[in-house]
Amino acid sequence: MDARQFLAMSQVVIVAGKGGVGKTVVSAVLARAASLMGMRTLIVEIEGRGGVAKTFGLETLAYNESTISPADSPSGAGEILARSLTPDDSLLEYFADHGMKRVSKRLVSTGVIDVVATSTPGIKDILILGKVKQLAARDDIDLVVLDAPASGHAITFLQSARAILDTVHSGPIRTQAEDVTALLEDHSRCQVMLVAIPEETPVNELVETAFSLEDRVGVSLTPLVVNGMLPELDGLDTALSDAAKAAGVKRLAKAERAALTDAAQFRRDRTDMQREQVVRLNEALPLPQFHLPFLFDADLGPLSIDELAAQLLDAIEALDPAAVLGAA
Repeated sequence: MDARQFLAMSQVVIVAGKGGVGKTVVSAVLARAASLMGMRTLIVEIEGRGGVAKTFGLETLAYNESTISPADSPSGAGEILARSLTPDDSLLEYFADHGMKRVSKRLVSTGVIDVVATSTPGIKDILILGKVKQLAARDDIDLVVLDAPASGHAITFLQSARAILDTVHSGPIRTQAEDVTALLEDHSRCQVMLVAIPEETPVNELVETAFSLEDRVGVSLTPLVVNGMLPELDGLDTALSDAAKAAGVKRLAKAERAALTDAAQFRRDRTDMQREQVVRLNEALPLPQFHLPFLFDADLGPLSIDELAAQLLDAIEALDPAAVLGAA
């Protein structure tokens, strides 16, 4: 499938998954992949967790938009922008947009904002999603990538619009919720990309999240991302003495033999588990899968993101267009 066509299938991609599966890295990789296709991309993180900034070699992101990867004319790469959204800043901006800019600071100092934000369940999340909806409507942005909360909160986060519709029957907040609901349910405007690593608990959580999102939120799912896949290695079943001889090693100490034997067994067990979990995920959710490799780097920076983005683009190109367009 044409990679640019795939990446342009929706205006917003919400990346979600269990904590620790590399969701933030996948958000950065997706944005970089879109950039390499010439798209101008905006990454949005929530509550200033800072992970997105680090993957691009920066310290932190601010509420105001900044460029974290400039456009590159020779390669045709598009600019990557980023910002960090918080409910308080979004609420202040909402008040300012509705003619209450002069009193917004007083609302903060007197604690009124906290009262407003806690008076109605889901209002903080709807403020974030409302801002994302506004960003997605910009003509100068090709794709918005939202690094969502971890899976458990992601469901309530994306359900916030429906919760508001159940409790607020009129006024601007209800209108905001209606607009957000329309965005989430429009598969040409918004999709969710779920991420797991090839282990039992993350796969279980991804499957549960997928069904919950489809049933309770009505969102469309992209192909699934299985992150941190170790490459298959040849020779793990070769006798240690034969492997040592082939490597020109005449003698191995007892401790070295034990360490090498344990390492080979660990890799065999891990590879078997990966295969089992990938099959199990496919049986539970018959959606295409993108497999991203485990990188043996202490910290994933710009070079690692570029490497993973290239892998993601290769995986997209290998997709059957009929399977993707049919699911959408």
